[in-house]
Amino acid sequence: MERLNVDYWFDVDHHEGVHAHTFYTDDGVFTTSIRSRTGHEAIAAFYRGRQDGRVRTARHVISNLRVQVRDAEHASADWILLLYAADGAPVLPSESAIMIADVHDECVRGTDGRWRYASRTIVPVFKSATPTTG
Repeated sequence: MERLNVDYWFDVDHHEGVHAHTFYTDDGVFTTSIRSRTGHEAIAAFYRGRQDGRVRTARHVISNLRVQVRDAEHASADWILLLYAADGAPVLPSESAIMIADVHDECVRGTDGRWRYASRTIVPVFKSATPTTG
C-alpha cells in the first residue's frame, strides 16, 4: 500500500498525473475536496486538465499510513496528506501546506497481482486561501 501511494503521487508530482488513472480499477472513484470522478476516463480527464500549459509545482507528502488487509484481494488504508503547491517553476518560496487532509482508500488486487484503488476519498482538515486543483 505504501508503494502504491508513493508511486501514485510521484506520477502526479513529477509527470502531471499522466498515468494516475491506471492506479484505479476500471470503475474506481476519486473524490477530492471539490468533487468525485468515476472511472478511468473521468480521472484521466481531471489530470489532463492540469496539463493546461500553466506551470504549477506540487508535492503531495503522505504520512501516518494505516493499512487494514481484509483478505488477499482487499485492503483499506487511512493516512494523512499534506499538499504543498504553487503556480510557477521551482525553486519557489517555501510556504505552509495549502491543505492537510485525511485520506481513505479502498484497494483491490487485480488478477495481474497489482493493487489498485477502488476508491480514494480526500477530506480536508485544514485549507489555506490558496486553491487546490481538485
